[in-house]
Amino acid sequence: MIVLGIESSCDETGVAVVACQAPALPRLLGDALYSQVKMHEAYGGVVPELASRDHIRRVIPLAREALHQAGLELSAVDVVAFTRGPGLAGALLVGAGAACALAAALGKPTLGVHHLEGHLLSPFLSNDPPSFPFVALLVSGGHTQLMQVDGVGRYTLLGETIDDAAGEAFDKSAKLLGLGYPGGPALARLATQGHPQAFALPRPLLHQRHSDFSFAGLKTAVMTTLRSLGDVPTEQQRADLAASTQAAIVEVLVTKAVRAVKAAGLSRLVVAGGVGANAELRRQLDAAALKRGWRVHYPELALCTDNGAMIAMAAAMRLDAGVSTPRSDYSFDVKPRWPVHELVAVGAGCTLA
Repeated sequence: MIVLGIESSCDETGVAVVACQAPALPRLLGDALYSQVKMHEAYGGVVPELASRDHIRRVIPLAREALHQAGLELSAVDVVAFTRGPGLAGALLVGAGAACALAAALGKPTLGVHHLEGHLLSPFLSNDPPSFPFVALLVSGGHTQLMQVDGVGRYTLLGETIDDAAGEAFDKSAKLLGLGYPGGPALARLATQGHPQAFALPRPLLHQRHSDFSFAGLKTAVMTTLRSLGDVPTEQQRADLAASTQAAIVEVLVTKAVRAVKAAGLSRLVVAGGVGANAELRRQLDAAALKRGWRVHYPELALCTDNGAMIAMAAAMRLDAGVSTPRSDYSFDVKPRWPVHELVAVGAGCTLA
């Protein structure tokens, strides 16, 4: 079975092709991605209308590129998958509309996929895929969750952020420091020149035994500290504050993840989402895992951000596991606010209702 996957939830347009033949894991055959970072950089963040218009321009050429990499014609596709949510409404509609139009032209079914499940299963695309069960740390721009994953569609939510996500804390702190967009990677680069203990920033909920997160207070502390440095902080002060901010975020993520794996009685952690590319986070998680005899699995760095490969992979794994049924009526909707608890609660929540 050949699955074509389309991702258009925010500021990346991704199209990928995977082949699945159970019981083996689906194989990635072609992957094409276009990032809108340069376009949005001038505005300091994503402009939804511009994002939607650019997805329209990119999605079909990227589909051709992915199929060319796979050495396949469009007629070889058996299922067209797309991100149904969460994300920007207009951007999601572009991907959903393109997917259903392609599927209708082929007379093939479609499958809507939860964006976070795409991230959750993306490490299965790596050269060192995990095996079930495991605890997953999902850390992206707008989401921070810990889940126990017992199989495809078998998820237990252990904890999530009650306000800002870790990625938002990175991005908002970077904006306060006058760094470019996207802020997270820029802050991480500046942090390499600073001292992580230079400023005593809070670690919200660190000592609470539950697995929930909170990063809004950290952002406020960064703003207060920056103001205390005067109108023009030195470059070293900015680097020290960046390093201290990163240290606070990473300590919370690592501590909570370690507790969750221990409480679940497991020895395998999967890290996914854009923040999962952070080098310091990976270093500390690897050290914690080595100390405890665990394994930590990450997607390849190129697959940490939003991409079509994770959507095609999630769709293929759901179909192989028999937890989703594709649709052939070509009607569609999108769910810009698709709570992760719905994915957890219904399991097969990535099918269109």
